[in-house]
This record gives sequence, C-alpha cells and structure tokens, in this order.
Amino acid sequence: MPSFDASSSPGPVFQADAVSVRRGGRLVLDAVSCAAPPGRVLAVLGPNGAGKSTLLRLIAGEFAPVSGGVAFAGRPLPSWPLSDLALRRAVVGQHSELAFPFSAREVVLLGRTPHPGRGDAPVDRAAADRALAAVDMAGRAAQDYPTLSGGERQRVHFARALAQLDGAPPGQRALLLDEPTASLDLAHQHGVLALARRLARQEDLAVLIVLHDLNLALAYSDDVLVLQAGRVVAAGPVAVTVTSALVRTVFGIAADLQPSTALNPASLRFQTYSGLE
Repeated sequence: MPSFDASSSPGPVFQADAVSVRRGGRLVLDAVSCAAPPGRVLAVLGPNGAGKSTLLRLIAGEFAPVSGGVAFAGRPLPSWPLSDLALRRAVVGQHSELAFPFSAREVVLLGRTPHPGRGDAPVDRAAADRALAAVDMAGRAAQDYPTLSGGERQRVHFARALAQLDGAPPGQRALLLDEPTASLDLAHQHGVLALARRLARQEDLAVLIVLHDLNLALAYSDDVLVLQAGRVVAAGPVAVTVTSALVRTVFGIAADLQPSTALNPASLRFQTYSGLE
C-alpha cells in the first residue's frame, strides 16, 4: 500500500466556479460549478458527450475555461508552478498509451519524475513497488508494457498516479480518474474503486472519478455531479441525488433504486430503455 503524508488544509481541494469551455466552436461546458473536499470521492456522471472528461481535464489544468475559474488548495490553478502541482495532483486519463518498450515498473516510475530523485532514487523504486502491489500488478512489474492487456495497462497507469502522490509534500492532494474501470474485469473494477475510496479516507485525498456505471458510483462515491449537454442537472451526496427519476430523465432508462443494507450498497435494477417502450 502506498504511504502518504496525510496532512491537509481546510476547504475544498479543488473548486470549479461557473466554468464554461468551448471546443471546436461548441460550448462543451456551460457554467459548471463543483468542489471536492479532502477525504471524499466525487463521481461525475452523465451520458456520452455530457462534458465529463472535459471537466476533469479542465480541473487537471490541461486548458483554461473561456469563463469562470478553477482553484486548487485555495489558489487559482494558473498560479501554481507545474512542478508543484505535479506533486499534489495525479491524473489517469481514458487513453494512456505508450509505444516504447518500457517495463510496467518503468512506466510507474514516470510518476516519480516530479520528486527529487526523478525516478532513480531508492525511495522512488520503493514507491513504485508499493503502487504496483496495491493494484495487483507486482507480478508483472518486469513485463514490457506494450505486451500487457488493456486492463493491465490501465492498472499500471493507476499505479503511476499512486506513485506520483506517494510522499507528496504536506497539504491538499487530488487524484483524478477518467473512466478508470472501462477496460477492467469485474473484480478489478471493484478493486480499483475500493482502493481509491480507501485512499481518500485514509490519506485525506480528494478523488474525482468519471464513471458510466451508475451502480459503481452508488457503491463507491460519496458525492455525485450529473452533467447533461454540458450543464449540471444534479449534484450532492450520492445517497439522495441518484434517484430513479433522475436516471430516467438523464439516461432514458427505467430503473428501481434498491435501498442499501448492512452488507450491500444501494443499487439500480434496470428495467427498460425508454426508446424501446
């Protein structure tokens, strides 16, 4: 298990205030606001094209909004030196491909680049090994990355993000995951999300996860932000925000919400697709 310094500051780790984004002449995000405090998991939900990945990339600092702003640890995101931000914010994108014949461990060590050892110090190698073990990839550490399956590659990149945050300076930190379960089998879907939630709790991380699977969001998130056509249609604690009526409105799906029990989280039992009724 990666080891983090768990000091945190008050207030949200990151905050987007009425951000709007245009891509290719189209308004992809329209006055979207959200915030993530330390120690909680925020799931961003919505149909394809809703703007979920764009919001994550905006919060990650990949581009600037046309209006509104993003703050990290109480400071405007553009004011952060990239080297300092890289020690406090790790991102796993939808498509993280590498054509070079690096081993899985070497890919994970790329996450140590912002640290003083630049991936070459014993502390960096120890962090990489902890991260690989945390995602059940220790046995594949020496294997060439291009020969791994899609799901194994995704777990390697998740380990890279964990290694990046391992030993980060005290203060607020965030883990941003864009559809991290898309290529994983059922066991590893739950394993990765359970690990993300556990790190949020134990290490005071703010975790943002873009998800398509509503049942996974119900099982592992604390809060949800639901987007449709670039706008916020619902936001708040997952237990009260995700309802059968919301699922029908946003996704066109009839579903019964099954209440949580001592052994199982809340879940949706899907019935029919409205287009086939």
